[in-house]
Amino acid sequence: MIKFVLMLNRQGQTRLSRYYQPVEVRRRAALEADVVRSCLYRDKDQCSFVEYQDFKLVYRHYASLYIVVGITESENELSVYELVHNFVEVLDRYFSRVSELDIMFNMDKVHIILDEMIQNGHVVETNRTRVLAPLATLDTLARS
Repeated sequence: MIKFVLMLNRQGQTRLSRYYQPVEVRRRAALEADVVRSCLYRDKDQCSFVEYQDFKLVYRHYASLYIVVGITESENELSVYELVHNFVEVLDRYFSRVSELDIMFNMDKVHIILDEMIQNGHVVETNRTRVLAPLATLDTLARS
């Protein structure tokens, strides 16, 4: 099961966070700081899977952003690794070469995309066309 999804920039600032299990707000700041120390400062030749407390961290680095997913021990790391890549490809398709600014200024749309792919900590959709369908409908309604 997926516990959380974080999107961080190179400076360690959180640009997106989605928690699928309840975490106190005070604990979130400490957790995110630990995740930054655990993932962002690793060498590029090191593995993208990190053992952390009672779960695992799976992360990928794209340009100026890191996407980190916290998963339970029973979750398949490689499938989550590919899910992260699929998420970025969906963002690229929607935003035409997604950037950190696209994420910051369109947070609602990024959350819609993430919610279409993951619900209650489980992957529910990976097809890019189906994931983007609600946004296409919203964009059509906004233009009319």
